[in-house]
Amino acid sequence: MSRITAPGASPGDSPGSGEEDVFSASRWELLRALGAISAFGGQHRHALEDALGLPAVAAEDHTEVFVLECPPYASVHLGPEGKLGGEAADRVAGFSRALGLVPAREPDHLASLLDLYASLGERAGAWGSPEERAAFHRAREALLFEHLWSWLPGYLQAVGELGIAPLGQWAELLSICLEEEVARSAPPERLGLALRGAPGRSDLSSGRGAMLASMTIPILSGIVLTRSRLRHAAAALGAGMRIGERRFALGALIDQEPEATLTWLANEAGRWADAHALRALLPPAVDPAHWWSRRAAASAADLGSLSRPELR
Repeated sequence: MSRITAPGASPGDSPGSGEEDVFSASRWELLRALGAISAFGGQHRHALEDALGLPAVAAEDHTEVFVLECPPYASVHLGPEGKLGGEAADRVAGFSRALGLVPAREPDHLASLLDLYASLGERAGAWGSPEERAAFHRAREALLFEHLWSWLPGYLQAVGELGIAPLGQWAELLSICLEEEVARSAPPERLGLALRGAPGRSDLSSGRGAMLASMTIPILSGIVLTRSRLRHAAAALGAGMRIGERRFALGALIDQEPEATLTWLANEAGRWADAHALRALLPPAVDPAHWWSRRAAASAADLGSLSRPELR
């Protein structure tokens, strides 16, 4: 496979000006390959890594990141239950159907999303009348802001923080590519539906169960709390790490060190609020980064006001 290079980008391009053709092949191949790395194993993935100039990822590291720690599904980050499927996945499938396309088997998987995005870019650059090309251009931008930029920046931060160097480089490259896509796309008129219609934050003072559930669901807490970060917390607090789902592991930390765990969580939410804010590229009213930052900051404030009895 020939080496794929990341294209440069410039803001202010518009459909019909020829910009879709300027660096189309490498641009779409790059995005499609980056998505495929999150899904494929074995020699196929290694060929993609080589083409992108990325180090090979060990099979166990690939499983650790994309299966155990950070499953690359929009529904995990945009769904009110933080699980696969549901309304978030249905929205992506509906987006494909509205374009007359057959949805992928896992429509909200990162590989499927980037493959669809690349396909729309290719169609906008080469196929049909100027009107049809403009329609595909608008569809590509809609997919970018509704189903990619709405959750991927935080997800890629979480992947990078796992400390698995090859996939940290993958996350950094994809982040750069996404920022370029945003820079060369017209800002949306409003925030994406998933965030506009997101459930309100849980009342953390209503009990331990509400706090545990909320802090392990990204769209409720504003943070991506991985098991890796919980292990970091356990080490910092001198506590034991329970094997099991994240909410049970977090509950075990609270049982051992309630006040210290609460302080760590509040600081973690504050850290995420700052990180989200630094990623803002669009006007506040329409940039998901601002939405995520506000939600994480609110979680930090709520956690800071909790008392030990409320954790029981």
